[in-house]
Amino acid sequence: MKKRIYQNLIELGNGKASSAVLKRVAQSAISRKAVPGFIKTYKIELGDIDRPSGQYTSLHDFFTRSLKADARPVAGAELVSPVDGRLEIHGAIEHDSRFKVKGIDYSLAELLGGEQSAKRYANGQYAILYLSPADYHRIHSPADGEVVKQYMLGEKSYPVNRLGLTYGKSPISGNRRLITELETPHGRILVVKVGAMYVNSIELTEFGNEWQKGQEVAYFSFGSTVALFFESAHLQFDAKIHDGDRVKVGEPLAYMV
Repeated sequence: MKKRIYQNLIELGNGKASSAVLKRVAQSAISRKAVPGFIKTYKIELGDIDRPSGQYTSLHDFFTRSLKADARPVAGAELVSPVDGRLEIHGAIEHDSRFKVKGIDYSLAELLGGEQSAKRYANGQYAILYLSPADYHRIHSPADGEVVKQYMLGEKSYPVNRLGLTYGKSPISGNRRLITELETPHGRILVVKVGAMYVNSIELTEFGNEWQKGQEVAYFSFGSTVALFFESAHLQFDAKIHDGDRVKVGEPLAYMV
């Protein structure tokens, strides 16, 4: 019952018109007046941002802010965190290419749009990272690699916070998402950038085929999630990181063993 009520309430306001209105407002000059309140509400640390908060031209401009060049050092681990956020869950992908998030059973084939793509990752591992509105929303490459393919799937999006992950309509595989497959020295990696309700925007900033570990490649407009899928089973997640922990761009995520 809770799930049905939640989904119905979301559907009432989850349309193209409402998304377009919110996007225009967030990008308007008048929205810059909301920046101080946004900072206070979400207790955002300002020490790492690339310019004083008063210099942002809109709420969207602040939300998609860049950081100082040395704010996120890149660790020596083979795989590093691509975002600032919370590690929701990580583990092994099941042999039938399925994985679980907040009790919801997901199909990798549905996420990727085909069975053939999913088979490669059937014995691999995955990690789901959630970005709150307070987080830095630029996405970086988790490893050195070559872009094999990149494509967009999905239309509407549910929230990707804990309520959305629990009660939404399979938001990881149903939301609008930009999928990048990387060929790396450690096997293939899927970097799935999952849009969130309303603005639902994922913008690329890197259009070349070669990604370097720690390099900025894209950004989100408003809250979002990044799902990582690793082909290799010979992967050991950093022992210091547990589900529910916060991580930052460039911090160690996993090692090859």
